[in-house]
Amino acid sequence: MKLIQHKIFLLGFMGCGKSTLGKKLANKLGFQFFDLDKCIEEKVQMSITDIFKTKGEEQFRKLESDELINILNSNDNYVVALGGGAPCFNENMDLINNSGTSIYLKYNEGILASRLINAKAERPLIVNKTKEELIDFIAKLLKEREQYYLKSKLVIEGTNITVNEVTDLLFKDS
Repeated sequence: MKLIQHKIFLLGFMGCGKSTLGKKLANKLGFQFFDLDKCIEEKVQMSITDIFKTKGEEQFRKLESDELINILNSNDNYVVALGGGAPCFNENMDLINNSGTSIYLKYNEGILASRLINAKAERPLIVNKTKEELIDFIAKLLKEREQYYLKSKLVIEGTNITVNEVTDLLFKDS
């Protein structure tokens, strides 16, 4: 079996499991793992929520792009869990696709809402939304972002995407 790429990028809407799946995938492949949001938090010593509150989304998106470029330029053999909006700004999707294998973890808004409803406090874009508002918000934002997500080299759709499903797609001649 031969791996297609040594730089793997997991993308999709918040709550789709990029970080959890990314850690498991990196472990299975023996690769380094990066959570882009965690890298940003470590670099600026602030939570994503606090960055949004104090610096605004535009500054956050610049930090996000800068940190993505740092990862692209300084490492090899890794899995990156991207923030939900990362592929949609500053030509990041082109950078990602030119650097490795992008994988869109695709879920519908109902599944995403059920995954996010209890984690709203940690997510600056959804913190004060009711369940109905959350579903509407997800549907609207997903419609906007999916044009970027669908540029991924691989798309996996499901209700509970597993590491084995991802590795099956990553390996040729199996």
